[in-house]
Amino acid sequence: MMEAVVCASHGAMGSLLWKLGALLSDEYRLLTRVKAEIMFLKDELESMHAFLKKMSEVEDPDEQSNRWMKEVRELSYDIEDIIDSFMFSLGCESNSKPRGFKGFVGRCLSLFTDAMTRHWIAKKIQHLKVHVIEASNRRQRYKVEDAFPRLSRISIDPRLPAFYTETTRLVGIDGPRDKLIKLLTEGHGTVAQLNVVSIVGFGGLGKTTLANEVYRKLEGQFDYRAFVSMSQKPDMKKILRNILYQYSCREFGSNESWDEQQLINTIRHFLKDKRYFIVIDDIWSTSAWRTIRCAFPENNCSSRILTTTRIMAVAKYCCSPHHDQVYELNPLGATHSKSLFFKRTFGSEDMCPLHLKEVSNRILKKCSGLPLAIITIASLLATKSRTKEEWEKVWKSIGSVLEKDTEMEEMKKILTLSYNDLPYHLKTCLLYLSMFPEDYEIKRDRLVRRWIAEGFITTEGGQDMEEIGECYFNDLINRSMIQPVGIQYDGRADACRVHDMILEFIASKSVEENFVTLCGDQNHKSVPQGKVRRLSLNYYARDDIMVPTNMIVSNVRTLTTFGHSENMPCLSNFQLLRVLDLENRVVLEYNYLKDIDKLSHLRYLRLNSRRITALPEQIGELKNLQTLDLRWTRIQRLPESIVLLQRLTCLLVNSLELPEGIGNMQALREFSEIEINCHTSVSSLLELGSLTNLRILGLNWCIIDTNYAMKTYAENLVTSLCKLGTLNLRSIQIQSCHRCSLDFLQDSWSPPPRHLQKFDMSIDYYFPRIPNWMESLDYLTYLDIYLSPVHEESFRALGDLPSLLFLWISSSAVKPKEGVIISSNGFHCLKEFYFSCWEIGAGLTFEQGTMPMLEKLRVPFNAHGVCSLHGVLDFGIQHLSSLKHLQVEIVCHGARLKEVEALEEAVKNAASDLSDELSLEVRRWDEEEILKDGEHKLAEEEFDTYLES
Repeated sequence: MMEAVVCASHGAMGSLLWKLGALLSDEYRLLTRVKAEIMFLKDELESMHAFLKKMSEVEDPDEQSNRWMKEVRELSYDIEDIIDSFMFSLGCESNSKPRGFKGFVGRCLSLFTDAMTRHWIAKKIQHLKVHVIEASNRRQRYKVEDAFPRLSRISIDPRLPAFYTETTRLVGIDGPRDKLIKLLTEGHGTVAQLNVVSIVGFGGLGKTTLANEVYRKLEGQFDYRAFVSMSQKPDMKKILRNILYQYSCREFGSNESWDEQQLINTIRHFLKDKRYFIVIDDIWSTSAWRTIRCAFPENNCSSRILTTTRIMAVAKYCCSPHHDQVYELNPLGATHSKSLFFKRTFGSEDMCPLHLKEVSNRILKKCSGLPLAIITIASLLATKSRTKEEWEKVWKSIGSVLEKDTEMEEMKKILTLSYNDLPYHLKTCLLYLSMFPEDYEIKRDRLVRRWIAEGFITTEGGQDMEEIGECYFNDLINRSMIQPVGIQYDGRADACRVHDMILEFIASKSVEENFVTLCGDQNHKSVPQGKVRRLSLNYYARDDIMVPTNMIVSNVRTLTTFGHSENMPCLSNFQLLRVLDLENRVVLEYNYLKDIDKLSHLRYLRLNSRRITALPEQIGELKNLQTLDLRWTRIQRLPESIVLLQRLTCLLVNSLELPEGIGNMQALREFSEIEINCHTSVSSLLELGSLTNLRILGLNWCIIDTNYAMKTYAENLVTSLCKLGTLNLRSIQIQSCHRCSLDFLQDSWSPPPRHLQKFDMSIDYYFPRIPNWMESLDYLTYLDIYLSPVHEESFRALGDLPSLLFLWISSSAVKPKEGVIISSNGFHCLKEFYFSCWEIGAGLTFEQGTMPMLEKLRVPFNAHGVCSLHGVLDFGIQHLSSLKHLQVEIVCHGARLKEVEALEEAVKNAASDLSDELSLEVRRWDEEEILKDGEHKLAEEEFDTYLES
């Protein structure tokens, strides 16, 4: 993979070198002496860049080296800012000029301005050259090269205490230990086969402690057992010798000269007829597992291997192909966290003084269930006086304590191990998350687009930037550095959170490297000296934040605000911004954006304020803008200049009218949600079909059937959809206003959008049957459709879609009323099925073998007239072999309480026959409509009338 254009370790060096190379091309007509000086700059900076890379490999460089690296990073940012301004000013001159006398005058002025720009850049380059030479001389003068490779200090393995922790001091370990023992002893296949189980989780969760407990419980059941620990850079010969030594030092003590192959052969021969149990702790790579796995033979003696790792991909690889043998270790719950904390600090929770309970709970919240964090902070508090003031100091300064206090050294080592294992690009993306407040839910797509705007993601060979960004996001989850939130039907996380301890760690790193400056954060004070590159203002934490007057903000590339203050800095101070993300809810007003046109470098703009009702017309001046997110504003129409944003790839709005000239925005990849109404230009509706790069489209159809022009609008929309469907369209969401029909989409989408992956309806309209074009969507994974009535034929058609993972059918009726049987012939990949219908009749029945991969199911039942169930409800749920979550909605309208309760009992009885791990949720709808004792049941005709309405 190519190096990231911008990264925390190297600053903007990668991006800068590329731009200097571009400036030397014939496209930019530079003065000869300027070209020579740029060539000198480029050569010198390339040398510095190579040296920066070397220095970044040193785990603990000395202070002198750190200072030089910081100087070079800052220099790279300064030079890139100047080069960007120059390239932007020259880029503007290429805009077409009018003809005639006005055009002649314009071209003359342009030439004059052009000459001035080139002389300006010549002076700037000379000035920068001096700084580069100074930095280079300083490196030689102070012999920075001598700083590496430094001898690594001898340190104690942070895992060592886990081997000797007394069982009586452990908390919350019984459940995980018993589950692991069950996985090891039962496993997969025959009992005699070798069974590998993996524990995965973030550093400090207690993986080693848990593995050691399992080892203690099971070791007596095996002929041979061994417990060995790996590392990031494992010494394989030492580890293999250790496996032999744990059996007999005397017998295998003369193997110091053996190579890896001899050691592996000896272990295999020794274990070939033995029932063995091996624990391999802390594996960091698949290559390390491949090597050590060779030592363990498949001997049909019921042998077992237990591994631990921080990386999900490694855990799955160890167990492959049996991924259900991966045990994901979770943080401690609130009860166990309290128990562990108070046990370590006072002996028990009962011994905690009343005045320390509240601050103890706040400290525990910071630990977020991480056992190592709880134990470490408890040990630190043991050295403090038991006063509320002293403990609050610890709570408020956990970030700085992590850096300085010797009691926190073990915690810092664990975090540093995981951080150092990340490649450059992931370190940069992780540090960037320090811009967000504690416990903040960070949406995946928002984060990836910001990474792109920052220049953290680069591509080669036509790769898609957003897809690469999502890979980075998934990799951080895979390495347990961030916590996934909202796992979707396809296994993707919709968002993430950062564990409080990791957030403290990366915030400290970011401030130290001047990567991010935080204002409002109580644990990490901003450093106002010097230039700030990325600024996060957290007014939620403190609304009296003032940007210090000695903080240089003119070079800020990213400004993110959370909350609002009267003292918010003016946008005109931030003319080098690439990212502007304003989350102010209801206070920020339109006037704050009056200088938006001055932000010529802006690539990402997100506004979250209900007070903003319009955008300045000058928004069209932001030629570099890539993402514009206006969903959380009350903007009523887009300015006409919006179509001048020809680099815009993502436009997110809240049901705004399609702008005239939309065809100019050829870079658009995502456009939602636009409203099509009787005021929409017919020509712009046709232009929509010319957006060749469009992948995601959201529509709000607001033209009612009685409108005389409805046919024209429908025909033009279908024409555009047909074009988009043959190009890059992957996802479409259609909403509609009341009384708006989509009959025109029933059979008219031809040729069908064969690459469509998502079709989502949220609408007051039901298709009378499955549209013909939908049956040929081989790549469709997500379908939310309004369909009425629902027949068995409907399920047969949808069951043939080969890639379908998620299905939500909303209906007003099922035909016949006797019920619909879902056959076993389809839905081979379906993971989630939601069915909404008021007039459910006898409901759905699942045949043996249907939906073999289904994990989540939501179905409705009418309680009206079900007293005859006698606690038995058979709708074939027992045939859904993979089901994990069942949600039943009970429609209470017109039913008596005993009918509702009878149905609830029947549902629970049906679910109890399934797996112990099945999650059941039963909800009552229209609970207030349950008939009270003594009332007559609703007449059948009245009930039917209700359903129709």
